[in-house]
Amino acid sequence: MLRDICGPAHTHLQLLEHAFAEDDVRVDSQGQSGEIIVTGNGEGARKAADALQAFARRIANGAEASASELEAAIRLSAAEGVGAASGDAIMGLRKPVMAQTPGQRSYLEKLRRDDLGLIFGVGPAGTGKTYLAVAVGAAELKAGKRERLIVARPAVEAGEKLGFLPGALEEKVDPYMLPIWDALNECLGAQEVDRRKERREIEVAPLAFMRGRTLKNAFVIIDEAQNATVPQMKMVLTRLGRGSRMVVTGDPSQTDLPNNLKSGLGHAINILKGVQGVALEELTRADVVRHELVGRIIDAYDKDAAKGAA
Repeated sequence: MLRDICGPAHTHLQLLEHAFAEDDVRVDSQGQSGEIIVTGNGEGARKAADALQAFARRIANGAEASASELEAAIRLSAAEGVGAASGDAIMGLRKPVMAQTPGQRSYLEKLRRDDLGLIFGVGPAGTGKTYLAVAVGAAELKAGKRERLIVARPAVEAGEKLGFLPGALEEKVDPYMLPIWDALNECLGAQEVDRRKERREIEVAPLAFMRGRTLKNAFVIIDEAQNATVPQMKMVLTRLGRGSRMVVTGDPSQTDLPNNLKSGLGHAINILKGVQGVALEELTRADVVRHELVGRIIDAYDKDAAKGAA
């Protein structure tokens, strides 16, 4: 465990020192005793020690001993304490899935609450809104809490409509749904995904395929929901049957709908605010965890858009 915490050539300890450099934090490993000593200015040293303790707990709970997990422990322990940062993992998957930011932790709590039948998860790319929903849905399917996991997307992206693309329907749909299959394969493994797909326990399809269905005992995810129109959103939200839960994800600032069509995502959030059994989690750039550059790229595009609107 000590070697995992310290990292190759003590890179994790160096990362921790860098994160708390303003407080002159020093982190030293006492190899013989197996202790790690944290020193520095009072509050900074305490926060660094909390982050290190949270990192150790996350590793013990099944997290990878990586720099990104240490960064998650630093973020979460600073915001919410060691206990919250330790990682309430989604278990039963190929590897445990844990929140990386305070926003993700709040979102994950909502996703796991059985009293919530509809959860909206909105925010920019890279915040984990779809991946965490897929992970919770896959875990509930595997544990037998739901009979099916259904993921749907509006068939509009970057101006393309599936009906105008060449090839049979499955050939057209699969590349468009590739991010979903990637998440499912990561959570369950390709063989289990294929097996459950054959048994129709896992369905990934365009949003239009939801019309006329009642979805019972299912975990339903509507992804890229900013590209659903108001009528489409009403149609899909009323598909929920007994024993089902639904998660609607999207980025309201990135709609690909024609200018004359109103996005159903923002409309649904506004009219369902305060309805019992409905919850909203708004993730922000602070929750972007793909790569440190992604957050800066999003900032740059947002600033450019603001200039254009001025």
